[in-house]
Amino acid sequence: MSEEIVKIKGSKSGLQLSFADGATFDDVRQDIEEKLVSGTGFFLRGTLVLLPNDAFTEGERGKLQKLFHEHGLICRTMKAEQQTPSEKVREESKQHQEAVKKAKAEKEKVQEMVVVNRTLRGGQEIRTESSVMVCGNVNPGAQIIAGGSIDIRGTCRGMVHAGAFGDSTAFIIADHLMPTQIRISNLIARSPDEMEKTERAERASIKEGRIVIEPIER
Repeated sequence: MSEEIVKIKGSKSGLQLSFADGATFDDVRQDIEEKLVSGTGFFLRGTLVLLPNDAFTEGERGKLQKLFHEHGLICRTMKAEQQTPSEKVREESKQHQEAVKKAKAEKEKVQEMVVVNRTLRGGQEIRTESSVMVCGNVNPGAQIIAGGSIDIRGTCRGMVHAGAFGDSTAFIIADHLMPTQIRISNLIARSPDEMEKTERAERASIKEGRIVIEPIER
């Protein structure tokens, strides 16, 4: 390997070490040991030596620390603020990639939807962690239990439960919303015995700690 295996940079905190790309743990250990044995001016007894915290495993870094201690030096792992700009960039890039991956997974989860292209009759049930769209009616005795929101392109006269696993932002929409029971998250409501008929679709959602039903435009 033509590039220097172990690079040493002096700082106010101590000696900061960095390692050549592709260098193995054995390469680094051997190079450090040779420098210690040769009595190089960098490694004076009592000097603080800082190892990059993303190099090798914790156990391997422990072996390097032991090696320095045997030669009278103090060895620690760098804190984030002691990292060089390039090391900080690598760490921040890694964190950014993880955040993007997590956000993408959450977005994909939100977009999941079960589509039912039929009327749900009495005794039939849809139960899912996703959102649900029904292209038909939900008759009395039928029920939908969804982790997300529920959209019914028809009349709802059954039992519907949106946000069944604690999502209080979930909502229920139907062309005609007349359920025997309606639930959103941990709240329960039911339609009044007499409801004013409307030609507009209706939406049920949680507002100020209670379920509110209001007309909407599709």
